[in-house]
Amino acid sequence: MHAPSALPETGFLRLKQIIGDPDANPPVPPLVPVKKSTWWKGCANGTYPEPVKIGPRATAWRVEDIRAFIEKCGRAAA
Repeated sequence: MHAPSALPETGFLRLKQIIGDPDANPPVPPLVPVKKSTWWKGCANGTYPEPVKIGPRATAWRVEDIRAFIEKCGRAAA
C-alpha cells in the first residue's frame, strides 16, 4: 500500500482514488491495491472503511478513514 502522506487531512476520496485507475490519463496509482469487487465486499463485511453517499449516484470515503485503515494495515504488517 502507498503511504498516505500525499492525502489531504480531511475530505473525501472516490473509489478510483483508493483502488487506482491504470486507464486514467495520467494513471492513478492505488492506495489499496485490490479489485473493485474485493473492495465492495470488504466494505460490506467491515474489513474496509464504511462508504458515505455524497449524492444519489455518488459514493466516497472519508480521507481520515482511509488514512487510518492504511496506517492500521502498516502496523499489522510490521
